[in-house]
Amino acid sequence: MGQYVTTKKGQTFYIHDTPGEKGTIIGIHGLTGNHLQFHHYKEALSGAYRFISYDIRGRGNSDPADAKTSIFTHADDLLDLIDTLKIDKPIFMGYSMGAYIGSIAASRLSDVEALILLDGAGEADSVTRELVLPSLNRLKKSYSSPEEYVKETRKLYTSLSIEWTDTMEEILRYEFKRQGESWEHKSDPSLLEQDFESFYAFDPKNIFPSIDCDIFLLIATGQLGNKRALFQESSYTKTKDFLQESMIEYTPVNHYELVFNRQPEISQQIQGFLSRKGVNT
Repeated sequence: MGQYVTTKKGQTFYIHDTPGEKGTIIGIHGLTGNHLQFHHYKEALSGAYRFISYDIRGRGNSDPADAKTSIFTHADDLLDLIDTLKIDKPIFMGYSMGAYIGSIAASRLSDVEALILLDGAGEADSVTRELVLPSLNRLKKSYSSPEEYVKETRKLYTSLSIEWTDTMEEILRYEFKRQGESWEHKSDPSLLEQDFESFYAFDPKNIFPSIDCDIFLLIATGQLGNKRALFQESSYTKTKDFLQESMIEYTPVNHYELVFNRQPEISQQIQGFLSRKGVNT
């Protein structure tokens, strides 16, 4: 069920909450995403688990981001939201930027049950910047109609091996709004870029020693079209120092296929991780 929640600190978030019995998973989406990015994982895991996904501030229908927005301010927001919703022993599932946010929040919260990192929370390099920043250009444009935006973005995503479905159409149509006579993305591209640049302030050795829960890391090795993967295996060298080898998995799909295409094998890996003895759900 979708709803607006105003936190104790006065921030309003749009969240989607589905019931479950085994524990509460909180899905934390990527840089340009929204709560709908977790559609496939929510479909696979809800019922067994309560699954909450939300629009990070500056995305979707949540409040605008701060002028000094970063992965660290978003982690503050997540903790504020958890406190407001009175969630005990949350399970964080972070994708891309959301993995950084979830890791920071987990380092500040003592009762996190588990942390799931979907191709994020590694060290970004100069090539990561070269791959990400040009993709923000489409968000700076105005469009004459929703159909024009969907057509352009569909071309981009299908070139990255994304299967076009009604769910993808829904995700894209949720991203933009009418602004006068034109249509624009709901997010401020300059603030998204600021969030991205804050990835480079993330140091695993300052975060992971303070996390007291089991961690599952999934690394996506697939190329982005004719370009390399967004994060290389070496990006996770420091992160892996704090993880058990049995909790690190690799997938041949690319960074975007990871959430936009249904991934039943990955969903099973996550379910297996959550069922292990170390995770008391």
